[in-house]
Amino acid sequence: MNPLPEDMENILTGSQSSHASVRDIHSINPTQLMARIESYEGREKKGISDVRRTFCLFVTFDLLFVTLLWIIELNVNGGIENTLEREVVQYDYYSSYFDIFLLAVFRFKVLILAYAVCRLRHWWAIALTTAVTSAFLLAKVILSKLFSQGAFGYVLPIISFILAWIETWFLDFKVLPQEAEEENRLLIVQDASERAALIPGGLSDGQFYSPPESEADVEKPSS
Repeated sequence: MNPLPEDMENILTGSQSSHASVRDIHSINPTQLMARIESYEGREKKGISDVRRTFCLFVTFDLLFVTLLWIIELNVNGGIENTLEREVVQYDYYSSYFDIFLLAVFRFKVLILAYAVCRLRHWWAIALTTAVTSAFLLAKVILSKLFSQGAFGYVLPIISFILAWIETWFLDFKVLPQEAEEENRLLIVQDASERAALIPGGLSDGQFYSPPESEADVEKPSS
């Protein structure tokens, strides 16, 4: 016997899977649907998702870590008071680390305002902070004399650059896709609940079950 063509097998497989999906949707218990909807709505009422909260914590860590490194640099190079006056009051673009600290403050304010306060679901804010950070650090490394001032001339620019790009990766590949997936799940569950509400009591698997043939249909009259 010749095997079925591949097209026929694909059609049969797709038909079976579609019937199975319809059966799964209509056989869901409405109580379970309401529980799922309430769980998703509870997450929405929190105001901010868990993954977005983690992102905001990392942005805060970025600011605190750069601030800590800058304070250590101030203390190492002749005391905090003297070095602070030299780098802030007598600011020099070619030798001061104060602008790297201000760059971290800029990232913190923009990102927290955009993704914690305004709860944006777009990448334009993180693109702005990362572009500004990258351009400024590259220009400072090329034009300034930081490398002649010891280890911090390497550490602060590199750390700031890496943290800015980690924030971009985390938002673009973790925060936004996961929140979009959660929203799609909520829409699917709500749609299934609306369909189940149209059918009193929902549909069970027994309603898709074909009864066995009767004896009259099975037995054939003898010749």
